[in-house]
Amino acid sequence: MPTAISHFIGGQLVAGTGPRHAPVFNPATGEETGRVALADAADVNTAVAAAKAVARDWALTPPLRRARILNAFLRIAEARTDELAALITAEHGKVLSDARGEIQRGLEVVEFATGIPQLLKGEVTENVGTRVDSHSLRQPLGVVAGITPFNFPVMVPMWMFPVALACGNCFVLKPSERDPSPALLVAAWLKEAGLPDGVFNVVHGDKEAVDALLHHPDIAAVSFVGSTPIARYIYATATANGKRAQCLGGAKNHMIVMPDADMDQAVDALMGAAYGSAGERCMAISVAVPVGEKTADALVARLIPKVRALKVGPGTDPDSEMGPLVTQVHRDKVSGYIDAGVAEGAELLVDGRGLSLQGYEGGYFLGGTLFDQVTPEMSIYKEEIFGPVLAITRAPDYATAARLINEHEFGNGTAIFTRDGDAAREFAHGIEVGMVGINVPIPVPMAFHSFGGWKASLFGDHHMHGPEGVRFYTRLKTITTRWPTGIRAGADFVMPTME
Repeated sequence: MPTAISHFIGGQLVAGTGPRHAPVFNPATGEETGRVALADAADVNTAVAAAKAVARDWALTPPLRRARILNAFLRIAEARTDELAALITAEHGKVLSDARGEIQRGLEVVEFATGIPQLLKGEVTENVGTRVDSHSLRQPLGVVAGITPFNFPVMVPMWMFPVALACGNCFVLKPSERDPSPALLVAAWLKEAGLPDGVFNVVHGDKEAVDALLHHPDIAAVSFVGSTPIARYIYATATANGKRAQCLGGAKNHMIVMPDADMDQAVDALMGAAYGSAGERCMAISVAVPVGEKTADALVARLIPKVRALKVGPGTDPDSEMGPLVTQVHRDKVSGYIDAGVAEGAELLVDGRGLSLQGYEGGYFLGGTLFDQVTPEMSIYKEEIFGPVLAITRAPDYATAARLINEHEFGNGTAIFTRDGDAAREFAHGIEVGMVGINVPIPVPMAFHSFGGWKASLFGDHHMHGPEGVRFYTRLKTITTRWPTGIRAGADFVMPTME
């Protein structure tokens, strides 16, 4: 019998009033394991009202006390990582080691957010004018929302809510309805850590819930991670309704392999970056750009046997290197991209279609897929596949390789593998991408830096977490002060110059 999955509002599990539900599947077996409630506008209103009711009290809670609650949550999550990882694997399908890694990267943001007393310190200038002082404050926005994707049901929410809560905001999370349960466990642990009821809420749903958040007058800001079309829609709708918005969209991340690169290192990096989490990562490397035919031939010769030898299986199997895709619909979509690549003339070196595992015939499995001779006009080059498909696009020289990246629609992440410091520096400074790796295939910044891309990979002025996250979730206020001295000079009707 599928488990009923509810919302978390005001510190309690709430069934909600929305009449609709959606199935939740175990991707390894295809079995329906849950039925998640889909929020309607009334459910969203209830969640926002619960947050608004405690927003002032939470904003007035000293930053150090807020930090201590987050620190208590951090200790709980660290001690129970395996429990949360198992829940991720059960609904998303990624292997347990990858789920643990996701949690670790998310908790690094929590750890960063516990330093909020230092991060919220303003600036003071004494005597900006005669007997006049100025100082600045960063104050919370109020109630904010996060809309997060299926591929990182814990890490991506943790890019958002720890900083938002630490800054004094209340939070409404709308996770993916495909793997909703991890968010509820996180909510329970926050409550256990001492977070007051209503400060953190979870509403499940689809577009109806999203639109209710985007139009709600009491939501001050919206954070989003997902596809570019949805990111563009959410940014436009949120800002049209007077909200702040940071919306991270799609990606097509390239990795240049220079002739002087350590080829074994580059191949191992590509295997993990292209096929880890079945390619369902916005920072996955999906295009390798070897420079020169000799480099390309050497790269392909090493990749083919490794891709064929990928150990694909259920995420609970410790020997599995890659689990299933999240849903049958998504698996079929990725298979359709492989069909398109063949039809468009790319050379299919390793075909992951048709994979079936004994005992898991109903699972949404797809083997690692490798294409060579992929050109920029092909759909498998232009579009984000979000699956275990790696394209090889050959370039005659570095300038051509860099131009491929700079001319692409997306600008999320990129990497170069080389021993040449001059080439690396030129790449780092000249490439039009938000996150760059030098001999690092997935350059996800640490929590005390900020995450975000360029071009169609980001809509909004602020990247996530790190210093940018603090700026996004606070408003700047500058206060100018003069105290009476008993000296009166009469009214002054000109613009004050502070002389």
